[in-house]
Amino acid sequence: MSLKSLIPSLRQITGVAALGGLLAAQGAVADVTLETRYGSVSVNDDVKRVVTLYEGALDAAVAVDVIPVGAITTRGGDGVASYIQDKVEGIEIVGTARETNLESVIALQPDLILASSRLPKEQYDLLSSVAPTLVPTFDLFEEDAWKKESLYFARALNRVAEMEQVLAETDQRGAQVQEKLNQTLSGSSHQATLARWMPQGALVMSDQLFAGSLLAAAGFDMKDAGIIEEGRPHSEPLSQEKLSLIDGDWLFLATLNDDGDAALDAARKSAAFQRLDVVKNDHVIPVDGQLFSSASGPLAANAIFDKLETVIDQAAQ
Repeated sequence: MSLKSLIPSLRQITGVAALGGLLAAQGAVADVTLETRYGSVSVNDDVKRVVTLYEGALDAAVAVDVIPVGAITTRGGDGVASYIQDKVEGIEIVGTARETNLESVIALQPDLILASSRLPKEQYDLLSSVAPTLVPTFDLFEEDAWKKESLYFARALNRVAEMEQVLAETDQRGAQVQEKLNQTLSGSSHQATLARWMPQGALVMSDQLFAGSLLAAAGFDMKDAGIIEEGRPHSEPLSQEKLSLIDGDWLFLATLNDDGDAALDAARKSAAFQRLDVVKNDHVIPVDGQLFSSASGPLAANAIFDKLETVIDQAAQ
């Protein structure tokens, strides 16, 4: 049963009796208090059963050796993202980014729920009746938002020192990739665009988001063609006539599913696509859309740096 379908009925239930004994988890001694988008929330400093309703929360938890009991699917998939699958084998799926299955969450008996900053208030009210629910206050587009979120979730998990070390190592890795780019491809320009190919056409991704910031940290000069409205994660789909907007030195091109793959295969055969300089120079880099346009967190960051190192090595040959 989804959260949306439960909202009208639960409003009429005094005391939320249907959630029964799970309220006992809220009675535990509260050792950590965090500010959320919907007020202060107290969390026991020794949580055992964590459910994540946001890919960045799953990544952050696993990065500090906390394995959640439940998570949502990645965008365009029916499980968690491939880069993290082997670290959370057997994890229960409790919904998608758009719709959480409340019954599945309840069945896992969590003592902490980690959500995204975009969780609606009505859903928060329901989830917080099950277990303390953390909704970060950081804006999606603010600088280093993913690092701030990772530290925020780590604080709830009593793993701040561990996360600080993980993030320091991630920063160091980015600097190493940038040095490699500058040394290996010193005679070329590094202007780049990140786009996601959909059946409707190419979406230019904001360079303020997670993957764009990592490409910049690795030494690429990111451009978004100036066609993304403020506060939006990506542009409207580009027609074939406007594909020149994604032309440049490098094009990182993501797809999410078979439909996107098929649309991209068809587009590659078009005259408009073939005319792009980035195509002629063989600098169109296919990338995993789940990793480059949906994931966030230190493990995802390192997976992206892995891909970029491979790209640099291949370009140098």
